[in-house]
Amino acid sequence: MGAAGTDTALETADVALMQDDLTKVADAIAHGRRTRRMIRFNIGFALAVKAIFLGLALFGQTSLWLAILADTGATLLVIANALRLLR
Repeated sequence: MGAAGTDTALETADVALMQDDLTKVADAIAHGRRTRRMIRFNIGFALAVKAIFLGLALFGQTSLWLAILADTGATLLVIANALRLLR
């Protein structure tokens, strides 16, 4: 437990509980799983946007500036989606 643990144990531990409440372990596991799902979705979304605009560029249907704006917009959406984890 983090509050009563030694400094060495706190430094080497992957997770330190700061309260003597073991139900926080289940909360940490759930938060980790939600984070992993969010990461996978964000990577898939960013790659899909890039693939779409690569295909459009190959067929001459988009300009460089539109592709740059789409990439920037996708990046902003991925960041905003990841910020939902702070709730």
